[in-house]
Order: sequence, then C-alpha cells, then structure tokens
Amino acid sequence: MAHVGMMTDTVPTLLSFGHGFSARALSRKLIAQGWRVIGTTRSAEKAEALRKEGVEPVIWPGSDMAPHLADATHLLLSAAPDDDGDPVLAALRDEIAANAGHLEWVGYLSTTGVYGDHQGGWVDEQTALTPATRRGHQRVKAEAQWQALAEEAGLPLHIFRLAGIYGPGRGPFAKVRRGTARRIIKPNQVFSRIHVDDIAQVLAASIAKPNPGAIYNVCDNEAAPPEDVLSHAAKLLGAKLPPEEDYATAEMTPMARSFYAESKRVRNDRIRKELGVNLLYPSYREGLAALLALEEQP
Repeated sequence: MAHVGMMTDTVPTLLSFGHGFSARALSRKLIAQGWRVIGTTRSAEKAEALRKEGVEPVIWPGSDMAPHLADATHLLLSAAPDDDGDPVLAALRDEIAANAGHLEWVGYLSTTGVYGDHQGGWVDEQTALTPATRRGHQRVKAEAQWQALAEEAGLPLHIFRLAGIYGPGRGPFAKVRRGTARRIIKPNQVFSRIHVDDIAQVLAASIAKPNPGAIYNVCDNEAAPPEDVLSHAAKLLGAKLPPEEDYATAEMTPMARSFYAESKRVRNDRIRKELGVNLLYPSYREGLAALLALEEQP
C-alpha cells in the first residue's frame, strides 16, 4: 500500500463529481499533461464513455468515495444542486473536510444566474446575489455551503460562475437545419455565453495559479441578444433566418421561459487579468465558426 501512496503523491489527481460537459473538456487537457482523472457518473453507459476518454469512472451515488478522496490532489464539483443545496456536500461533507489538508485546489462550478436580473446592466464578482429563478436560488445556497466548509476546514475553494455554455454538440446549428429554430424577441434581452473549451482553459489556469477564496465570472467578451446568435448561425449555414416570435405570446416550456427571466452583461476582467486567460472564442462569432468547422470535418 505504501508504494501505491507514493505513486499517487507524484501524480496530480483530479476527482470530479458530476463529470459532465465542462469537466470532460478540462479532463482532456489534464490527461494530455499526464494527470490522473477520476470522474463520477450515475450510469454504467456514461461510465464506459468516460473510460474511453481516459477517465477512471466511478458510479456515484453507490460507491465508497473514501479511497478516491484520499488519492485526490484536486477536486472539481459540477453536480447540480437541489432545494437543499449541494448533493456532494450532503453526502460527503465530513469526508471532504477530513481530506482538506492534502487538497491543493477545489473548484465549484456555479452559474451567473446567481446575480438575477439586471435589465441588461453589467455585473461583476462583487455584485450582490439576487437570483430570479429557482435554479439561481439553489446555486446561491450551494455556494454558501461550500464557502462555509472552506472556512471551517481550510478547503482551497474557487468558485466559477459560468455563463450559458455551448460547444461541440451544443450549438444552434441542428435546430436551424431542422427548421425548428425560433428567434424569440424580448426587448433589451441579452445573455452572456462561454465556449466549453474556454471554461477548460479558465479552470486549468486557476489550477496552475490557485487563489483560495477567489470567485471568477466565466464568460466571453460580448453579451448578445439570443436572436442575434441564431441569425448568425443561419447566415453561416446559408439558411434562411428562423422566424421571429414575440416572447410574450411564444409557446415555450417553463424551463425555456425561465432563461428569459434574466438579462445582464457579465464582466470577465478577472479571468483575463488575474489568470491571464486569452479567450479562444471572445464572442459567439468565433465560437460558432469553430463549431461549424468541426462539424464539417470528414
């Protein structure tokens, strides 16, 4: 057992809870650098997909996480909260606290939804948290729970508030091609976005330069109305513009409608100045062009 311990001491090891879209983008970078990545998932099918990417999958809930926490040098938390807050803390708070001493970096993936609606105005990391949606309230609660544990146990916590995430397989092109895309028009509505590869870049930069207690907004340089993004996607495809629909009368799911409950422009100065991040995709234009080029590869 001592030999195994010596090995894990020399290999940086990321334990990733809720190893989804953003975490997978980070793990591709880290594995290429020789890291060991352990990722939790709920299904055997997803576990197999992770294994093919070089991640050591763990079905959780349902597995003993003690040995994995003991091995981890870095912790990433992507699991969605519920009304009680963070599910990882609910299950493993004491175990995480007990392992705080050997963790070099802990990252919690939150959302810019914690700021609520600012009617198109600017927000930064100092802006008061006034969430307008249930999901936003859940994230505020989970952030506070992690901050409390960090203070109590000396956990090197970093919070990342992510804007709307897009990337390979998560762009507007499929809807435009199918003819199901709609330009929902709501006056003064703007969203901030972030390409998943830029999320990975920000997380890797933070891992390389830890600053426990830091909070970072993770978004690109240009908040934009959603209809502009769809129009640009149609233009790139040479397709006709998706039809316009008034937000007030459009048929939408409650989830879709909730995204329009908030309008704000998110500042990203901190990731650029403190972490030295030079965004790969500073706006949706570069991001969509890259996604289309990727789709068109043979």
